[in-house]
Amino acid sequence: MKLASYFGIATFAVAICVGAKPTQAALVNYGFSVDATSGDNPGQYYGSFQYEDSTLTGIGEETLGVSNGLAIAFDYLGTRYTETSDFDYPLSPVVSFTNGNLLGLSYLVEDQFFIGDDPGNPNRGGTKFSSILSADLLSATEVGRVSYSKGQPVPEPMTLGGSAIAGVMGLCLKRKKK
Repeated sequence: MKLASYFGIATFAVAICVGAKPTQAALVNYGFSVDATSGDNPGQYYGSFQYEDSTLTGIGEETLGVSNGLAIAFDYLGTRYTETSDFDYPLSPVVSFTNGNLLGLSYLVEDQFFIGDDPGNPNRGGTKFSSILSADLLSATEVGRVSYSKGQPVPEPMTLGGSAIAGVMGLCLKRKKK
């Protein structure tokens, strides 16, 4: 009889693990590298960003920002820049998509750089890296390119919690059985 109740508890724990997905959202991670080939600071520079993808539809032009969990870390010339370094924070930076495909970041740090395809359209990300004076987008001079690589999605906390509960209960059942 005890075995049946233990089996019921284990089944419940597995159901929590599998069924506890209130959303299908995940934190999506990207790494990026800048290859600056001209200008005052040629070299390779690296960064990463992540966002929460629950509002993406994969249809047409879409943009996600800080309100979607966009977080950036970029090391440039010995300084670490984050999303709060953007000139228009918290409205920017943004990451852009077309039909679910990443176009890239749009990220402006005053007196330093602009990442994006078109300085005239700072709400659309891209693959160009430009040096910039002040926050004047008309002063942007393209000095390199940005490439992006997708990382593994981060699982939802409920999935991790449910897995932990199921694992602990399984160990308890195994221990009591001996």
